[in-house]
Amino acid sequence: MSRLSWSVGTQLSLALLLVIAAALGIVYLTVVPSLEHRLIDTRVSQLQRATSDMSRKITPADPYTSDFVDTWHASTGARVVLLQPVNANPLLMTNYQDSLGGPGGDVTDDPVAQRAYATGRAQHGTVHEDEEDYAEAAEPVLGGDYVLLVRDSLQNQFGGVHLVQRRMLLAAGAALLIALLLGYGGARVFARRIKRLERAADRIAGGRFDEPVRDTGKDELGELARAFERMRVRLAQLDDARRAFVANASHELRTPLFSLAGYLELLDDEEMDEATRLEFLDSMREQVERLTKLASDLLDLSRLDAGRLTVEREPVDLAALGEELVEEFGPAAQTGEHVLVLVAGDGAIALADELRTLQIGRILVENALRHTPSSTTVRVRSLVRGDDAVLEVEDEGGGIPSEQQEQLFERFYRLDGTRASGSGLGLAIARELAVLMDGSVEMESGEGRTIFRLVLPQPLVSEPLEREPAALV
Repeated sequence: MSRLSWSVGTQLSLALLLVIAAALGIVYLTVVPSLEHRLIDTRVSQLQRATSDMSRKITPADPYTSDFVDTWHASTGARVVLLQPVNANPLLMTNYQDSLGGPGGDVTDDPVAQRAYATGRAQHGTVHEDEEDYAEAAEPVLGGDYVLLVRDSLQNQFGGVHLVQRRMLLAAGAALLIALLLGYGGARVFARRIKRLERAADRIAGGRFDEPVRDTGKDELGELARAFERMRVRLAQLDDARRAFVANASHELRTPLFSLAGYLELLDDEEMDEATRLEFLDSMREQVERLTKLASDLLDLSRLDAGRLTVEREPVDLAALGEELVEEFGPAAQTGEHVLVLVAGDGAIALADELRTLQIGRILVENALRHTPSSTTVRVRSLVRGDDAVLEVEDEGGGIPSEQQEQLFERFYRLDGTRASGSGLGLAIARELAVLMDGSVEMESGEGRTIFRLVLPQPLVSEPLEREPAALV
């Protein structure tokens, strides 16, 4: 089948056509039979009232003259017949007087007249005779010696019904044609909007995020277009981030690799003295450590992005973890002429992954030691804040400008845009790991003071962990 046959415009038009056709069919089947029955009942009721009036006004002399039936025929427009049973037999009657004039044996066996004589009460109904329908009313008169029958053809009523039928069919046909044209036109407009969304989806799927998705409609399709636009913007941002990530990662890998290549080339010099060779080896070890850390950071980020990095949920003593951090970074602090201090905490217990919590603490302490001037103090403390357990790392650096504070948590970002040291991934990894453990990393910075806080939930029911008293460093 052709594409047109299956287009949205065609399907919506056919659906609209079927709905309107069904509605018109229901109206037709409801109105026409009801109208027909109403017209028949109305005519029968009219004849019944006329028969009742005649029965009250007939006199014993009326059967001997045709004036009675002729007068009422002129008044009702119906055939008026005065029947007389033969030998009181209701099945055998003669039309004693007939407004049609002359003999007319077609009503001598009329069932309505026979019922009226047999029951002695007025009767009414319809009869079908000679392929024609009649409305009738009959009533015994003059002591039951006669039966007055009033009959009228229903052709006039059926003619009105047939006229209504024809007009309804014509109106239905015109309505269906108009509905088809308007529905198809409206559906084509609707289908064009869907086609624009389809082209937009193809562009986005092909990696083209430059052209916005526009639709000014206020309906569900307009909402879908706006959702597409939000998706386009988000994917464009992610694509830019991916490109920046690849470029930055390439730079971070290339720098130590070039440095190692240069040192290896210099080490080939046979006349190099031992002191210089050892200095080069120390520098090479530093570059290898930098590469190792960068590879580890990139691996963590890839696992975080893929959702494959899992964390445990167990009680973690942040005070004990702070002790471990101070002990681990003590030599580095002395080398950089920093004072690394453990502030006695209040026994904060977090529900977290111990290894990942220690990884975040290392990132925070390392950043504080690296980016603060010599002879300044870095403090590590644990505390309880409401329902949360908090690990704080406070330094006495120059502070961080407010416009750059949030950007610190972006990947590969360095303060003032420098690339002096580090990969620029530490704080990004710290924040994402904290979120993975239902926590967060907060920052508070002012002139001469910056605090990074790792905020983690506390266990609902926790047992105090046994540990040795903290030693201040």
